[in-house]
Amino acid sequence: MNNKNVEVIAPTSKTMCLKKTLETKLIKACAYCRVSTDNEDQKTSYDSQRIHYKNMIEENSDWVFVGIYADEGITGTQTKNREQFNQMMNDALNGKIDLILAKSYQDLLAIQLIL
Repeated sequence: MNNKNVEVIAPTSKTMCLKKTLETKLIKACAYCRVSTDNEDQKTSYDSQRIHYKNMIEENSDWVFVGIYADEGITGTQTKNREQFNQMMNDALNGKIDLILAKSYQDLLAIQLIL
């Protein structure tokens, strides 16, 4: 009985899922937070945005937290004086960020125009 038979077992869907999971790249996520005035209510909103987005990113198992980019008391009509916004865009264009979360529709439009 020295006859050795080799049986080839094709991968199952579980095996393929495991392989895909191991190969899946985490999404590098950040948030951009901004308020346009120095009003105390706006300060609370600013702090709330930072906490909310940090928790949201860290709780998502498909995302890795890159950071929070935030400009306080800066106008939303221009990006020239928004240092953190400009740094974030630079990082995104250089592949350090895959996903940007933002509260303001105006900020999302600025991001789309740059990308």
